[in-house]
Amino acid sequence: MDRTMAGWGSGMLGVAIFSGSLPATRVAVADLPPLFLTSARAVIAALLGALCLAALRQPRPARADLPALAVTALGVVVGFPLLTALALQHVTAAHSTVFIGLLPLSTAIFGVLRGGERPRPVFWLFSLLGAAAVVGFALAQGGGGSLTGDLLMLAAIVVCGLGYAEGAHLSRRLGGWQVISWALLLSLPAMAALGLATLPAAWAGIGAPAWAGLAYVSVFSMLVGFVFWYRGLALGGIAGVGQLQLLQPFLGLLLAGLLLGEPVAWTMILSTAWVVLCVAGAKRFAGR
Repeated sequence: MDRTMAGWGSGMLGVAIFSGSLPATRVAVADLPPLFLTSARAVIAALLGALCLAALRQPRPARADLPALAVTALGVVVGFPLLTALALQHVTAAHSTVFIGLLPLSTAIFGVLRGGERPRPVFWLFSLLGAAAVVGFALAQGGGGSLTGDLLMLAAIVVCGLGYAEGAHLSRRLGGWQVISWALLLSLPAMAALGLATLPAAWAGIGAPAWAGLAYVSVFSMLVGFVFWYRGLALGGIAGVGQLQLLQPFLGLLLAGLLLGEPVAWTMILSTAWVVLCVAGAKRFAGR
């Protein structure tokens, strides 16, 4: 299979897995403190990653790779999970999912800065139009949104784009699953300490849905999804494959409605569809 096509296929699997992250987080933070959820998901995923690294006898990363791994860990292991968990205390999962429309632009910007990619000028026009539509919707939206939640989600998108681009750039040398596994291990001491410091005051009131949400974000959102996602970005190009994230709002909105019973207004669907059209145009001019 052509490397680019393999990258797009792998990226699509990653997006499908990530689409359940926000609904699962929304369920988990109903009973679990956001800081504990952030640390617990990282610790669980780090232990699983360590088992894979040991079982397959992967060599340690070079000292020169440690700064890039640290940036990756700060972006996708700590920053994005923590900021979204905090945001989901103020906004619904359906509302927060629309912000995923900004991820292609954020990822592409950092892909240029860190991955050396050079999309054509028209690409940026379409990406900015899509980003403007999402921000405008977030500012005008009532009910499911709040200023605090929206700002937290915007911050999450910035650090996530950086973590995606940095990890994808590193994956070209180390491999996708190796990068996320080493990044998780690098953050393990801090995340374990945070988890112990933020243990829930009482365990009896934590329901099965919250534990299921923790399990999903730990195994799939924090590890398995990145195996496919980083491989896709490395093979198909950060800016180009990054546009697949525009399918995430549709999948996330569907999951939020089906699993959580949250209302999905027609304005939300219309805004998401407009953003998808904008970034679909950007994808055509993204280049490799």
